[in-house]
Amino acid sequence: MNKKKIYSPLFSVPAIVLYTVMFMIPVVAGIGISLTDWNTSWSKISFVGLQNYKDIFLSHGGPYLKSVEHTLSFTVVTVIGKTLLGLGLALLLNTGLRSKNLFRGLYFLPYTLAPLIIGIAFTSILGMDGPLNNILRLLGLESLVKGWLANPHTALGSTMVVEIWRMAGWNMMILLAGLQMIPKEYYEAAGIDGAGKWKQFFYVTLPFLRSSLTMVMVLNTIHGLKVFDIIYSLTGGGPGTYSEVINTQVFKEFGSGRYGMANALSVIVFLVTFIISMVMKKALVGEEE
Repeated sequence: MNKKKIYSPLFSVPAIVLYTVMFMIPVVAGIGISLTDWNTSWSKISFVGLQNYKDIFLSHGGPYLKSVEHTLSFTVVTVIGKTLLGLGLALLLNTGLRSKNLFRGLYFLPYTLAPLIIGIAFTSILGMDGPLNNILRLLGLESLVKGWLANPHTALGSTMVVEIWRMAGWNMMILLAGLQMIPKEYYEAAGIDGAGKWKQFFYVTLPFLRSSLTMVMVLNTIHGLKVFDIIYSLTGGGPGTYSEVINTQVFKEFGSGRYGMANALSVIVFLVTFIISMVMKKALVGEEE
């Protein structure tokens, strides 16, 4: 007869200590610092309450509110783009396509590249004398030629396109795994009932993919809200502040010694990410039930 082993609660102490030191204390300290006007010197720290947060949300046209707006725009557009493109690739590779394993690897490859490498490559590709503009010139579309990452009207949009290209393969792999778990009998039954491909997609594929789609969209949302590396490697938040997001602004605030404002921006990212995580947990638990 197997006896259930009961371990001492002391075994959890190292994990609790590590979690407290590495996560809870920095979070509490960050919230505390965000309520001050700490600027480089310990001797000049004073409590300002919610003033930093007021400066962020009430500074109409200011750099902080713009970074929040850009982050939200980046998140919405890339979540939709990555999910739809990933789903399209997953549906394509779930068929009897020849060399589909090769294509899976090729589509997933961009995700394995370091954002710095991608930034260097696309800085060249999207430059004035880069391959994209050269192709436009050959096609006689001279009016469309521009420095895509240096133009205030296209800088943020260009980073969104690069991010969608980079992450589409990751989304594809998760959705492809979900597609392969759908029993083929359901498609056969739907075909016998006279359902075409579109009806099978809407009434068989999408309902079974609901959990995978929920996971993909929520994880993409969290990733979008915390974006830093791809923006910084492509534009550094420029030109000016036209592609500035919250985390690039945090980086610059820390670099300038404005620790109070930097922590206030970080707290905003943390709180929004935490809320999204709770929504994800609730949604996934609901799907399992």
